[in-house]
Parts: sequence; C-alpha cells; structure tokens
Amino acid sequence: MSSPAMPPESLGVAVVDDHDIIHTGIAARCAEADLPIRVISSHLNVETFLAAYPGPAPELSAVILDLELRSRKPEFDSLDAVVDAGHAVIVYSHLESDEVILRCMDLGAVTYLSKGEGQQHLIDAIQAAASGDPYIGPRMAAAIWADSTVGRPGLSEREREVLSAWFQTESKDIVAKSLYLSPATVKTHLQRIRAKYAAVGRPAPTKAKLVARALEDGLLGIDQI
Repeated sequence: MSSPAMPPESLGVAVVDDHDIIHTGIAARCAEADLPIRVISSHLNVETFLAAYPGPAPELSAVILDLELRSRKPEFDSLDAVVDAGHAVIVYSHLESDEVILRCMDLGAVTYLSKGEGQQHLIDAIQAAASGDPYIGPRMAAAIWADSTVGRPGLSEREREVLSAWFQTESKDIVAKSLYLSPATVKTHLQRIRAKYAAVGRPAPTKAKLVARALEDGLLGIDQI
C-alpha cells in the first residue's frame, strides 16, 4: 500500500519481509531517526511489491528486502527481480555467510546487512542509499575483505564492464544504453564498486579516484580512458 509522494527532504522506504514484527520494528526505528524515515509501503512478498512498484519510484530511497521469503534458503531470484526493476535494494537478512553476501552484491544489492548487526546500521544504510553513497556494514566488510587479495577489491565482470564504460563517457545514461541496463542499475554498480574499494582501505569517492584505483589494479589501460 503506497501513499502520495513525500517532500524532497523526507526519506521513504519499502519493506519486503514475511514477518510482521520485522515491519513493525523497522517502522519504529526509522521514525526515531534524526531525519525521520517513513515506511511508505509494506509487503510480505516480492510479487505484491513489484505490482505496486514495477519501476523506480522517487518516493522510495531504498527497498529493505529479506532474503528468505518463502523458504529457509536465500531467494536470489527475488533480489534479482527487484534490482532489475530499478530499485536500490538493502538486503536485510539473518544469513551471514560470505558466499551469500557476495552473491547479493553481484546481483546488485547496494548494501547487505545482517539482522543481528543492530538497527542503526539500517538507518545509516538508508541515508546512504538516498544520497547515492555506499554503505558498508561489519558483515559486508568482512565478506568483501575475504574476497580480496593484497588490498584489491574482487570486482565482478559486470562491475568491470560498467567501470570501463563509465570512464569513457560523462553520462551514466549513455553507459546504461550501451550495456542494455537501466540508469539505476549503473548507479548501483558504481556504488558497489566504491563500497568494495572502501572496504579494503582504498576509498575512491570521486570518479578521478576510481580512475586512479583502476589504473593501479590493472583494470584498465591509459588508452581506455
């Protein structure tokens, strides 16, 4: 159930989780944030969420998605569907294995949080998603670090492809068209790349810094810039 769009200074989220108590807890914690965050849409499954929001919605800063909606195993297809619809997804799950976290990141989640990490991490992640910044929780950082060697982030093939295309143009829209992705998906990939670099202690908050990191790591040559 959605409500009218909120003022620009407000943040709004959708929650997709099969437990009512999670919806209640998230709504209560969001309301207590320094800048109150409204849960404007609540769903027990991905199907009803996508029926309400088949594409990006300006009133949604992020979608908070449980990874176990119909069974006790990770439902990566649900995450894939919400990301493909152009939404910024914060996975909020009891699962904590590195493999699950890294798979979610590869599928396009902007942040992965364990439900045991504390709700302040969730507030910080929502605020970061709204501003287009990466957010790295403790378990996500550990998974990225384990997937890295000598301080190098483990970028997926698609992330490298987006990075290379972005270095050759000033427009994320052009990158999206050339790679047959949505602009929101391109933005998500870039957020995740920055998060991976930050997690290994080599932050790259600007495009120039990303270029420098990519050159250092041999991800592209001078002729590709």
